Amino acid sequence: MKEILSTIQEFEGSMVQTLCDLVDIPAVSPLNGGQGERKKAEYLLAKLNSLGFGSVEFYNSPDDRVECGYHPNIVARIKGRTARRVWFVSHMDVVPEGDISLWDSDPFKALVRGKRIFGRGTSDNGQEIVSSLYAAAALKEMGFEPEYEICLCFVSDEEVGSKHGICHLLEEEIFSPDDLIYVPDSGSLDGSFIEIAEKSTCAIEFVVAGRQVHASVPERGINACRVANELSCILDSAMHEVFPEYDQLFSPPISTFEPTRRNLNVQNSNTIPGREVFYFDCRILPSIPFEGIEELIARNVENLEKKHGAKISWTFPRKDIAPAATPVDAPVVTIMEKAIKEVLQVEPRVGGIGGGTCASFFRKAGMPAVVWRQGNDTAHQPNEFIETEHMVNVAKVFARIMCGI
Repeated sequence: MKEILSTIQEFEGSMVQTLCDLVDIPAVSPLNGGQGERKKAEYLLAKLNSLGFGSVEFYNSPDDRVECGYHPNIVARIKGRTARRVWFVSHMDVVPEGDISLWDSDPFKALVRGKRIFGRGTSDNGQEIVSSLYAAAALKEMGFEPEYEICLCFVSDEEVGSKHGICHLLEEEIFSPDDLIYVPDSGSLDGSFIEIAEKSTCAIEFVVAGRQVHASVPERGINACRVANELSCILDSAMHEVFPEYDQLFSPPISTFEPTRRNLNVQNSNTIPGREVFYFDCRILPSIPFEGIEELIARNVENLEKKHGAKISWTFPRKDIAPAATPVDAPVVTIMEKAIKEVLQVEPRVGGIGGGTCASFFRKAGMPAVVWRQGNDTAHQPNEFIETEHMVNVAKVFARIMCGI
């Protein structure tokens, strides 16, 4: 094992160059004005060939919104001593650069400054593409036959829902419940955190319809602003009181119900608004049923409609019910814990998060999966970057898992 880890360390320069090459190839969804992942997939195919990988599988998902007509998904394999498979699933697509004025350099031209690499997609998810690639390459370089079949999976479409990526591959039935599935898309700075669960999430849109009038004659109208304010305060308090459940697996260990966006109503201060639109963002512990939240909302909406004479509608622009957590004693977790301890010399900790990751698709399909990486949390930010030390460390942890524990 020491020889493989040493080989990975020697690969550092090549890993840096490969990540720089990936940054230089934008892979933005057509939903965000881009042309998809084809060029990046072609680069990775050439890189896999140069590193001695044999036949590489393509699972293309049709989409006439991109020029080539499809989103590519790549699977490269190394045969193991047993039939069991271990997957490393990273994504090729990236988000757009955002406000270019906030960047100190070209987002799609990698900049190496000291031990940092700057550019869109370095942290999300280029580092992990490179780490998994060179971890496997180190095994091939040393002629090591892994215990499990190693499957590198480079997917499309993660940033806009995974329809043409992981969901497409699940439909192709290339995964099995017995597989070990690692999704390196989130983590911590020291590499100790292993994500095994997510909260349910939703956005709730409320539309309050009152009656607009001049502010000097409020008795003639129905002030939608006042009704919206009252409803927001009532729900904020009631949801926290009715659903106080506590789960130490998550941080924070409670459900959160946050009033967030408020749409523009009237443009002048002497008009009572007749329409208000506002939103809640909710991150809900998996033990809490959505039906209970819907019942609470409906009851309070009905009370306020009767009180004020307004009409209130509400919908879920986004609703994602969390799947069951990956068990803490599942092999995919315990193997990762041992690799982290051995390579990084830190004590692993398992937990859940309030945000969503694409590992949820595997969990919903009954396949235990974990999310792990070491790195700075700069995804989607201007001046996104990674530390080369983290990239090398991630490759070493992956290689330890590939060798079998």
